[in-house]
Formats: sequence, structure tokens, C-alpha cells
Amino acid sequence: MIPPQKQMTGMLGHPVAENPIDLMFDAVYAHYGLNWQFWKNDIANELDLALAVKALVPLGYRGVGITVPYKVAVMPLLDAVDADVQAIGAANYLTIEEGRLIGHNNDGKGVVKAIEKVAPLAGQRVVMLGAGGAGRAMAVELAWAGASHLTLVTRRQEQGEEVAHTVTRASGVPAVWQPWQGEVAVPAGTTLLMNATHLGCAPELEPVPVQWDTVDPGCVVVDVITNPRITPFLATARGRGCPVVDGVEMLVQLAMQIFERWTGLPPEEEVFQRAVAAALGE
Repeated sequence: MIPPQKQMTGMLGHPVAENPIDLMFDAVYAHYGLNWQFWKNDIANELDLALAVKALVPLGYRGVGITVPYKVAVMPLLDAVDADVQAIGAANYLTIEEGRLIGHNNDGKGVVKAIEKVAPLAGQRVVMLGAGGAGRAMAVELAWAGASHLTLVTRRQEQGEEVAHTVTRASGVPAVWQPWQGEVAVPAGTTLLMNATHLGCAPELEPVPVQWDTVDPGCVVVDVITNPRITPFLATARGRGCPVVDGVEMLVQLAMQIFERWTGLPPEEEVFQRAVAAALGE
């Protein structure tokens, strides 16, 4: 008897080496008895991205995740996008349906679920460091979930102001841009501080330049980095008594949604939590 063909899924981005998503998904597929596999693909530039996306259908992929820095750049390469992508302006995963590439975005939905395990989002005054493809999705979803104000701190004024405009247009929530110059002074009254950059990712583990004496000890501190689970940013925040939300929890929440979309199976959170913990060697 010929075994069924392996179903392929994966991720396109740069860098991807330290992301545990492939080990997590492969363990989850095995748990559910699926003959599926997840491949991480390090894509050097946007020209290679176009080639990779064009190859997904003939290679037989069922879906792929899109990570930094291609969540915006991938959009013109798709056949269609959902309403979330239209509102946010970025896609973080694709489904492949009858040979058509469909873009979706649940970056922010995973973040919202992870944060609300620690604190409600209603009324939060948010400062977000960075506003790339993931950051813009998170900013919009935080506003949709009830945040009352967002400050986007970026080095590029055009990017920060454009994302702030996107947030307000999509949600009606006021959002402003603050230039990132040296160590970031967090505005008074901030109740949630999020690092949406790659600072702190293994193996470099760079510190996020924040003036910690401007961060209230009651402020919820969030990091999108998945490896390590507790980044230098979160370790400093925890040392000051701040509640923290790690990127691994976000990964689990968004991965469950993507798994269900790709396979049609209802996900069990404990399966994903065990799989990602094993992938990180915890």
C-alpha cells in the first residue's frame, strides 16, 4: 500500500534559525497522527521572496507562515487577502486553496489572547517599541480589544506615523508616533509596554534601550521574542515587579489558530504548550 503523500507547511522569513515554530508544529502534527511536516525557510531578500511564494503551489504546500521582514512585502504576491489583512496592511500566514494564495493575519489575535491571560486590555495605555509587519497587526488588534491609547516608538517617522494612522482609521482609538532616539523614555501614564522588535532574540540577546526609571512597576511588559522565553527585556521588567507576557505564549495562541485553519482540526492548548516547551529544551 502506498503511504499518503506528506502534506507540507512552512515559514518564510529572515532570520528564522532561532524560531522554535518548526519543532513545535512537527510535534503537534505527530500528536494528531498527521503525515504533515513544517519547514523553516530563510529568505534573503524580496526578490527571493517572490520566487519562493511562486513555488509554493507547484511544490504542494498547504500553507505557510510569513515572518519578519516580509509581512507587508508578501501582499502584492497573493491572489486574495482577508478582511483583517485589508485593515492591518500585513499578512502573517497563507492558506493555499485550489491553487490560490490567500493571506491572513492573526499576529494581533495571538497577542491579545496571551496578554488577557495576565491583564484585561480594556482601557490600557500602550507604548509599542517598533511597528513593523507584526507590530502594526498587534497595534490594531490591541485597539480593537479595548486599549484606549497607543504610542508607537520607531526610528523611521514615516513608518510610525503611517501605522498610527492605520490604527486610528481601523479602530477610532487615538495613536501617535514618538521618535526612537537613544534610550526610550516611556510616557507617564503608560500601563502596557511592548517590545515588537527583534532586540533580545537569541543568540545576540541585545538589551532593549529603555529608561527603566520611567516604567511604572505596575506596567504590564510584553515581548514578542520567542527564543529565549524570558528575554533580557522581560527579565529586567520582572526584576522591577512588572507583570510580564512572553512571546512563546503569543506563539502558542496564534499557532493554534493557524493549525485549525490549515488542518480543520480543533487544537488542544496543552498539546501546543508541551510541544513548544520541548522545542525550547525546557
